[in-house]
Amino acid sequence: MVYPVTPLFLTTVLGAPVWSVGLVEGIAESTASLLKLYSGWLSDRTGQRKPLAVAGYGLGAVSKLGLAIAGSWVAVLGARLLDRVGKGLRAAPRDALIAENCQLSQRGAAYGLHHSLETVGEVLGPLAGFLFLLLYAENYRGVFAIAFIPALFGVLVLLRWAKEPKTASNQRHLPKFTFSGLSSAYRQYLGIVVLFGLGNSSDAFLLVRSQDLGFSGADLLLLYAAFNLMSVVLGVTVGRLSDQVGRRPLLVAGYGLFALVYSGFAVAESRGLIWILFVFYGLYTALTRGVQKALVADLVHPGRRGAEIGTFHMLIGLVALPASLLAGFLYTQISVGAPFYFSAGVSAIAALLLWQLRLPLARQSLPSSL
Repeated sequence: MVYPVTPLFLTTVLGAPVWSVGLVEGIAESTASLLKLYSGWLSDRTGQRKPLAVAGYGLGAVSKLGLAIAGSWVAVLGARLLDRVGKGLRAAPRDALIAENCQLSQRGAAYGLHHSLETVGEVLGPLAGFLFLLLYAENYRGVFAIAFIPALFGVLVLLRWAKEPKTASNQRHLPKFTFSGLSSAYRQYLGIVVLFGLGNSSDAFLLVRSQDLGFSGADLLLLYAAFNLMSVVLGVTVGRLSDQVGRRPLLVAGYGLFALVYSGFAVAESRGLIWILFVFYGLYTALTRGVQKALVADLVHPGRRGAEIGTFHMLIGLVALPASLLAGFLYTQISVGAPFYFSAGVSAIAALLLWQLRLPLARQSLPSSL
């Protein structure tokens, strides 16, 4: 509900320049990135994933109220930072919880299910925002305030129903986490992820590009809903398919599709093409978001699962700042198509490197009596 209209709120209501969109998103992601490693490591040491996940989702809820009262783009940055700090706290412990609540043969399906359910909100949220803006045109603050309600319910659901497998209270004998201790295949995969991340700038630039072609704030919410609908429909199916055929073919296909979609955004001149591109962008997301998390769970050491999953999230967050700043520079100083051509080229290279990567067999999950 919040994300699609935040760029419009920045540029039209607060009068911020376009480059501030990339700055806000990049700083917010990168500042919280170190927390993703630390929270994963802390959850390994304490054997407690759920409290960190609850705290992270709680901060995300509060940030919605911060956006509703923001009076400058700096205040928006503060609210986005609060939201991303929450994500930094919750990401690795939550993903570790998923891995520890399923069998290895179900891992792809489990992450696919998580992705699909998460995306249900990313469909219903924009639709709710669209209906609100039909009644109260350009009242973006009202959208932010309403978004607090489902965010709060999400925290309550996590508190009441999410289960944490029992772990031993003494975690001192867990293998020590070091970057050099990561497996060779995992280090290579993380390098490919960083390369792809340099071209995967904030989705806000897709929304700004659409705005340039005449989409209103309400239209952008519908676009975002259509994009996410693809992930809802295909998330579980793609996850199960990755359990059967492997993660790599689907990720390579997703990276390739990303390159085609971004090439399309570079040359788009019609609203109809933008609709088509957003639908295929949703297919890219379905092919990659849950599958790459399942692959990470396959490659990490079970005894350092939280910290090593946190490394993945940290690197994605750290590369977000240079990616978004570069995209903002290319958009404003070169041409509107330049950042999209750059992203397409980088993702194509990443797809080729991933296809050549030799992956080991997935590691089994730790027993619940760890």
